[in-house]
Amino acid sequence: MTRVVRFSQYGGPEVLRIDDIEVPAPGPDEVRISVKAIGLNRAESMFRSGQYLEQAEFPSRLGYEAAGIVEAVGARAGEFAVGDIVSLVPPISIAQWGTYAELAVLPAAMLVKHPASLSFAEASAVWMQYVTAWGALIQVAALQPGEFVLITAASSSVGLAAIQIANQVGAIPIAVSRTAAKHEQLLAAGAAHVLTSEQADFNRQVERITSGQGARVIFDPVGGPFLEQLVDAAARGGIILVYGALSSEPSPFPLFKVLSKSLTLRGYLLHEITSRPELLEAGKAYVIAGLEAGTLRPVIARTFAFEQIVDAHRYLEAGDQFGKVVVTLESVS
Repeated sequence: MTRVVRFSQYGGPEVLRIDDIEVPAPGPDEVRISVKAIGLNRAESMFRSGQYLEQAEFPSRLGYEAAGIVEAVGARAGEFAVGDIVSLVPPISIAQWGTYAELAVLPAAMLVKHPASLSFAEASAVWMQYVTAWGALIQVAALQPGEFVLITAASSSVGLAAIQIANQVGAIPIAVSRTAAKHEQLLAAGAAHVLTSEQADFNRQVERITSGQGARVIFDPVGGPFLEQLVDAAARGGIILVYGALSSEPSPFPLFKVLSKSLTLRGYLLHEITSRPELLEAGKAYVIAGLEAGTLRPVIARTFAFEQIVDAHRYLEAGDQFGKVVVTLESVS
């Protein structure tokens, strides 16, 4: 038996509960791990509330990320052995391999033997953010040295990862946050410039920073009405990558502005990287190299105990964190 977090109806954080269930043996291509830390994502909050790409089958598990110790391996999971320390690249389903658990059966192809310098908490805060940002900025947008990249929701784990990757490339990250409260933190995290989405002269400031060019690459998980201002802030021939829907309001499509600037407005999902083995391996290698070099450094906003999962989701949804929210099990190192 193992303890897992499940929910039996859509709703707020209070629908989450901890249940005792039987844990199966891993299948041929799977590995079972003893979970030591879990990285939380807004996708899980959206899934729990019925606003995600995947629908729940109740009672439903949830969770995309975890780090822990291999406890059992399937017949075709030969890369891994009992006792290996691993972390998980988010698989295709948020529910099938739910990571909110003491023991989790996971697809071997999505596990990584991360650098030993990382704690379990840090390792659980790696893969969603860095592979998402790498795939968008490097693989899709081909971000180049000296280019401006505008990053909204910049204090999120993915936003901070994007800032680090932009600096690694030699690009110029412009961080955007809702308010000025995190201005100094974002500068300290590597942003070259920090703007707030609420400021009246937002687009004038983008013009000033970019000497009238606009940003060739824009990386946005919000959508909603602010998308029109992002179109205004984009450079001619630029690309706007929308990878989330944090705004509950409709997203306008300013057709004539998009046409006049020859813009690419593109939806983007992590799974378009992780579903292609060659890109997945390239992403793993890129992130591991950055972690080992110290140019990529996960930022943890706050940790919660497993029993505090409801509080952890409430904190996640408040939107005040700077970096990743992590849940730990037992003592972690």
